[in-house]
Amino acid sequence: MEEFEPTIVAFVCNWCTYTAADLAGTARMTQFPNVRLIRMMCTGMVDPKYVIKALLAGADAVLISGCHPGDCHYINGNYKARRRVKLLQEILTGFGIDTRRVKLTWVGASEGNEFAETVNHLVNEIRELGPIETRELMVV
Repeated sequence: MEEFEPTIVAFVCNWCTYTAADLAGTARMTQFPNVRLIRMMCTGMVDPKYVIKALLAGADAVLISGCHPGDCHYINGNYKARRRVKLLQEILTGFGIDTRRVKLTWVGASEGNEFAETVNHLVNEIRELGPIETRELMVV
């Protein structure tokens, strides 16, 4: 039997985390290739519908990552993201989805190593959880 390889969708801030991901790549830091980046101008723009849609479409986890609190280019976007993720995790719990499948992190532009570590840790954590079963949640 094949080893489970998770698919992770990452909504990342253009100004910080996307830059850190680029730095991790150009510096050839070791990281798993399981993450698909979606570049957003700010994590405050990540609508919970996007996260739910990603999970229902087959993503085993979703990473939302942006500027450190207080460093947002849009002043308070990361605080908005933090509030939304907290509420989203409560909703997902009601549907039986483990809250560890939605992760919010802060990674600055110069922290390529932090991005690589975050990705590797999340992939290992989701491997342990196994594949997500969202087919039962789909409305027919």
